[in-house]
Amino acid sequence: MKRLARSLQIFLIICQYRLDQLLPLDRLPDRWQWLIRLGPWRFFTPPQTERGPRLKQALEALGPIHVKFGQLLSTRPDLVPDDIASALAELQDKVTPFPGEEARTLVEAALKKPVTRLFAEFQITPMASASIAQVHAARLPDGRQVVVKVIRPNIRKTIQIDLQLLITLARWLERLWPESRRLHPVQVVEDYELTLMDELDLMKEAANTSQLRRNFPASPLIYIPEVHWELTRESVMVMERIHGVPISDLATLKARGTDLKLLAERGVEIFFTQVFRDSFFHADMHPGNIFVDTTRPGDPRYIAIDCGIVGTLSPEDQSYLARNLLAFFRRDYRQVAQLHIDSGWIPRDTRVNEFEAAIRSVCEPIFDRPLKDISFGQFLVRLFQTARRFDMEVQPQLVLLQKTLLNIEGLGRQLYPDLDLWATAMPYLEKWMRDRIGPPGLLKAIQRQLPQWLEQTPEMPELIYQAIDRIRHLETVPAAHPLPVSDSTQTSARQLRRWGVGLIVAGLVLGTPAGFAFVSTLSPLALLTSGIGFVLLLRSL
Repeated sequence: MKRLARSLQIFLIICQYRLDQLLPLDRLPDRWQWLIRLGPWRFFTPPQTERGPRLKQALEALGPIHVKFGQLLSTRPDLVPDDIASALAELQDKVTPFPGEEARTLVEAALKKPVTRLFAEFQITPMASASIAQVHAARLPDGRQVVVKVIRPNIRKTIQIDLQLLITLARWLERLWPESRRLHPVQVVEDYELTLMDELDLMKEAANTSQLRRNFPASPLIYIPEVHWELTRESVMVMERIHGVPISDLATLKARGTDLKLLAERGVEIFFTQVFRDSFFHADMHPGNIFVDTTRPGDPRYIAIDCGIVGTLSPEDQSYLARNLLAFFRRDYRQVAQLHIDSGWIPRDTRVNEFEAAIRSVCEPIFDRPLKDISFGQFLVRLFQTARRFDMEVQPQLVLLQKTLLNIEGLGRQLYPDLDLWATAMPYLEKWMRDRIGPPGLLKAIQRQLPQWLEQTPEMPELIYQAIDRIRHLETVPAAHPLPVSDSTQTSARQLRRWGVGLIVAGLVLGTPAGFAFVSTLSPLALLTSGIGFVLLLRSL
């Protein structure tokens, strides 16, 4: 019943604001044009407001999920007209607030004390208001300035109902349009649900903020404010108040002589550092969450807030993504095609040369051009169309990363449209790959895993026996009946690679002075362990 009521409410809002008039009918198939023109919304009188403010008001009325969609669109002036992008930009921190008195009551209920005892000063009028929460300025008894973030009342129920509707829609989409299954719409919505529900827990946002702050201590690139844990609960968070220029306020940044080129380049460096060095990245980097410290205009520094949504990547995804991007930057389209096939993202029987040619036709036009002449939105559309021809599956674990990339591009386009994205990003990726697969990376991995390996040394004979047994099992597979290429086969190959690399490294460890203290017959055991590892590694290829 709640879903039905919510569906009716959404439909009425669409009719009330006549959102049908905002659709580009001339770009839609004829049957869709007639359906939209004859819809029941035509009986509603259009509001006497411009289309940008009208869409902004409609998204506010629809709720938090739709507001976040509007926030993303506001950073994409290459995808939506300027007047709409400008109006939607207000959704970043100017959503209609709820009463300040109610916010004060929520703070007192969460912290179990009157506001007058918690703070020397608490401003009833909010500083900013967004889709999930709003922020009030305050001052601690010791004089430090802070901000108090409060979750909107009764918002969880609305979000849960909307997410249920999205999951239902995704399931119907998979049933009615079989081709959509490779996009994994249900899994994408379920992943988004986890992300959004995490954003409703300010304890998790506080933990994310603290982690990001530890990742960038005294950094010239970015500053993360301090969290006051003693005043933080699930629905209330208190953190250090920052003073900076909103990154969207280009007029002020220019007036203060800010080096916008350096600022744009540092934005790219921050992104790649978070993704590849830390595997922990801020995934909600719309302009409302990013400020600039201009105390030194020639050496500007970012200030990031609202860390409710963060993304992580597995080591395998990190490596795959880095190799793909590096091959892409080097215009090695054959390597890009081969990586997609090896990863299982597209069918194994795909002809590499055909996929290579298709990727080249999409990617080549955007090289050697500044950011202002590139539309990643249109590029992704073309790439999606190409991928569809080759039955490429969407990877839900990378959806947050793709969203962040679009935000980063939107920021870069506003700050310094002449930015050479390729020249800025490629040296960082090359260095990361050298550090990861070169001797320094291997040494760090050994140092990190050495205590665990030494602890498991007594079990090494049993592990070696299991590895030999696995090799013997592989030898018994009849040649006339090759194993089919499937998910299980790919999983076995990955397991073999892990066993192989693990045994090789274990052999190296047993050959070190540290190993002599734990194993007596060291040299033969080290050689045997490494040899078995190499056999397993070759078997996985």
